[in-house]
Amino acid sequence: MAPPDCAEPRWLKAGLDHIWLPYAQMKTAARPLPVVASEGARLTLADGRVLVDGIASWWTACHGYNHPHIAEALREQLARLPHVMFGGLAHEQAYRLATRLAALLPGDLERVFFTESGSVSVEVAMKMAVQYWMNRGVAGRTKILSFRGGYHGDTFATMAVCDPEEGMHAKFAGVFAPQLIGDLPRDGAALAGLRQLVEAHAHELAAILVEPRVQGAGGMVFHEDQVLRDLRQLADDFGLLLIFDEIFTGFGRTGAMFACAEAGVTPDIVTLSKALTGGTLPLAATLARKHVFDAFWGDEADKALMHGPTYMGNALACAAANASLDLFESEPRLAQVARIAALLEEGLAPCRALPGVTDVRVMGAIGVVEMEAMPEPRALQAAFLDRGVWIRPFRNVVYLTPAFVIADGELEQLTGTVAAVLSEALLRA
Repeated sequence: MAPPDCAEPRWLKAGLDHIWLPYAQMKTAARPLPVVASEGARLTLADGRVLVDGIASWWTACHGYNHPHIAEALREQLARLPHVMFGGLAHEQAYRLATRLAALLPGDLERVFFTESGSVSVEVAMKMAVQYWMNRGVAGRTKILSFRGGYHGDTFATMAVCDPEEGMHAKFAGVFAPQLIGDLPRDGAALAGLRQLVEAHAHELAAILVEPRVQGAGGMVFHEDQVLRDLRQLADDFGLLLIFDEIFTGFGRTGAMFACAEAGVTPDIVTLSKALTGGTLPLAATLARKHVFDAFWGDEADKALMHGPTYMGNALACAAANASLDLFESEPRLAQVARIAALLEEGLAPCRALPGVTDVRVMGAIGVVEMEAMPEPRALQAAFLDRGVWIRPFRNVVYLTPAFVIADGELEQLTGTVAAVLSEALLRA
């Protein structure tokens, strides 16, 4: 339910004629809710209502909103040095962060390239993979193998490696460079089919790209760690690079600090973003193993990676990311994720008995109710709001990805609301 007109801020009324919203048909889109404050796992609206945030601002606010340690780090950095160009100049926060990320990731993922968004970090990973072969004098290896159900961003190169049947990017088919799309090897037959596909195209493939453990925006679809081990073996057998897109899964979301480490698989390149700064500022990173970086090392200028975002390695964002890593070291985040997983299992279990529900699944701080078809989304979201929670269903799933610091009572409010609202909607259908 939209806030009453008297509570609507002037800035919202004035700005609606100028804002272009994401993933929305502007003519028919629901009026966005004006948020005036945040704290922990809660959002305060202009009309005074307080909502429990069930999706942590697209999975970013892992420590909750307004954590004092991150806020203080930002204040200190702002007073000293908010930003300086990364070409030819250096600052402490980015160099400390690169060192810490390299130590946290498995194996020799030791070189860090900073960008401002997840999509761009994937584009950089793809660019690295293609140029890796160029720099080694191998012609023709310019394509990336990705998977149905996958999502890697909305920029042109990343649209080409998303699920082509997803629909959101279908309008652009034929515009961007075509890539190779396969099925995740969830069983022996699928693995054999994928091996045949790779064997037929190995001469033109630069890398395999996958979201480890969870295909997020493609429908919150889980897969076993064996899939990742099989992909590592497949990449090794055909001499391909392996890229893990950990933009969603990194920093504890699936129950481990990084999905790749828990699976026992070291990719050649990994991308990180979302929770990297604890949900405060835009920042992303692409990390490469030593042999990938070595292909760019030399006296020839044309072997360099010619990429450099203006706000690359932004000092404020890096300060937030360092403060976020401090919290993973000093506060029990992974234990909190395990507690969330148990409460999600318990709280969403009643949904399994509802008509039209095809699956209820939990991994770490991700809880998903999948349905044969989504009930009317706008009515569903209005019902969630009436019960004081912010949940944004999509496709055929209602999902929860709360902050790791969420209180048990807040999480029970989220799961209880999902169960009650879906019960009303599905039993009425």
